[in-house]
Amino acid sequence: MSMRTRKKHCCDEMSERLSVKCDLHMDEYECPDCLVVYNGKYKEYGIIVHDGGTSSVNILYCPWCGAKLPEPKRER
Repeated sequence: MSMRTRKKHCCDEMSERLSVKCDLHMDEYECPDCLVVYNGKYKEYGIIVHDGGTSSVNILYCPWCGAKLPEPKRER
């Protein structure tokens, strides 16, 4: 019997980028190696703005595979 595993994100590259763990920075917004952020509550993906704050720019398509990402749920 074959079991299917459901991917959490659209591609391996997105999953890898979202799982970056840094030994020098506790916060993903401080680490220059962290490029994207995912908010599971609202199902939002964003590109981190490394300006000293905690902002990101929402994205609707994956920068690596081009897949359409889920519609954000924040407005609901």
